[in-house]
Amino acid sequence: MHEAEALIGGTWHTDPGGGTFTVADPATGEPIAHVTDGGAELTRRAVDAAAAAFPGWRALAADERAELMRRAAAELAARAESIGATMTSEQGKPLAESVAEVRSGADHLVWAAEETRRVYGQTVPGAGPDNRIWLLPEPVGVVAGITPWNFPVSMITRKLGPALAAGCTVVLKPAELTPLSAIAVGEAFTAAGLPAGVFNVVPTSRPADFAETVMADPRVRKVSFTGSTEVGRYLIRQSAQDVKRLSVELGGHAPVLVFPDADPEAAAAAVARSKFLNAGQACTSPNRIYVHRDVAARFTAALVKRAEAITPGLDMGPLIDARALAKVERHVEDALAAGAQAVTGGRRLDRPGTFYPPTVLTGVRDDMLICREETFGPIAPVLEFTGEDDVVARANATPYGLTAYVWTADLTRTLRVAEALEFGMVTVNGGPVAPPQAPFGGIKNSGYGREGGSLGVSDYLDYKYLSVGLGR
Repeated sequence: MHEAEALIGGTWHTDPGGGTFTVADPATGEPIAHVTDGGAELTRRAVDAAAAAFPGWRALAADERAELMRRAAAELAARAESIGATMTSEQGKPLAESVAEVRSGADHLVWAAEETRRVYGQTVPGAGPDNRIWLLPEPVGVVAGITPWNFPVSMITRKLGPALAAGCTVVLKPAELTPLSAIAVGEAFTAAGLPAGVFNVVPTSRPADFAETVMADPRVRKVSFTGSTEVGRYLIRQSAQDVKRLSVELGGHAPVLVFPDADPEAAAAAVARSKFLNAGQACTSPNRIYVHRDVAARFTAALVKRAEAITPGLDMGPLIDARALAKVERHVEDALAAGAQAVTGGRRLDRPGTFYPPTVLTGVRDDMLICREETFGPIAPVLEFTGEDDVVARANATPYGLTAYVWTADLTRTLRVAEALEFGMVTVNGGPVAPPQAPFGGIKNSGYGREGGSLGVSDYLDYKYLSVGLGR
């Protein structure tokens, strides 16, 4: 057990009322830390600190901001093993996955640091010989970031990097299930010499207090949120009061389309990697796996082989908590009761913690609960199809629109299907989903705004129109 505090204005703070909350290890259920319960008072102090730091941070030359961000990235990478161990203890994913996530988070910071030099304005033709027009990029101001528990470091740096690159300061609320990773990121940034107040961390078990405080404060000009669609809708409604900028990355229900000309074994290997990564607890995780009838048997056999090679507790961690486990069980039980078959897995493990084995279901239909709700667990439902138009329509039959996966050797089909799919991101034949240089985000009920690449920085900028008369 250890104590953890809030980072505000470059120093560490406890709740004035002495409040704390407990963080537990999902693999054992045992408590591992007591954390300061920030609430409204510490949130206000953090906004004060971010607002005070904003003028100095935005005034720094791009190269100076970039150098500080590179130093922070290097410090984060140097601490990858220790922060990874912290992440594993509070989130449950295997240590190798945790360490890789910290290093990926550092890569996102490096990319954002380089984008600092490419925040360009624009010269526009004037209205006449005595007129000059420019567009001047300016940071939006203080940003509130709200991050989820499933990727507790990379979700921070994907928001923090572009915001800092644009010249904004940040107040972060990490998920109450995984605050220790965020606090460790704050320690790394402080050690790297980031100016006080530029990055603030407010852990709390009362997310509504944080949200209400930042949404009511006119100094907070943008909120970047990753989490549930329900909370995202709440923030969208609340943003109307001060007309705040929002980026919201919400739920997903990713389809996979495996066509008959694809290599079914290669497709199964890639689907297994993305499906069982982080025990299926990712918004980009495949949720509906549509396989052409001609290759369904080969694909399913290869997927089952991959699933059965995974050892829970070694290659795959537990689900985050008992509620997540109950949802997975409910989805599987509904599918089995409606006629699906569990080729492997299909029942929770008889051991401490919230472990559920990699599971492959066949005989799945679109009307089953698992095809209508996001499972967020290691369940791979396989559905068969025969026609291209039909499977695209089935894939699009969801209110979500984050990620879709396509497997085909036909270039014309690649373009035809990718254009027809109603998702913000489409990857073909195993292309990566979220490298630092690419904009990450969805459409429909999966939200709006982008993280990563040049578009990610643009979300933290306003463009001021400047028109000058030469007065001849």
